[in-house]
Amino acid sequence: MMDMRKKIELACTYAGKSQASIARALGITPQTFNARLKTCKFSVEELQKIAETLGATYNYSFNFEDGTSF
Repeated sequence: MMDMRKKIELACTYAGKSQASIARALGITPQTFNARLKTCKFSVEELQKIAETLGATYNYSFNFEDGTSF
């Protein structure tokens, strides 16, 4: 089973988005985002915002329109 950190990293890469852009969407600094990514302490609402920023949906995974999910 893939952990949430790896899912977020893969989803960012797949969507061509930087972690800094995700941090901005969440209203936090890239440093804070990186620290939280290490501990994977995100609320469901934050995970949904991450997915929205990536152009995906969040249902305990990142699901893209072409069927790819992480």
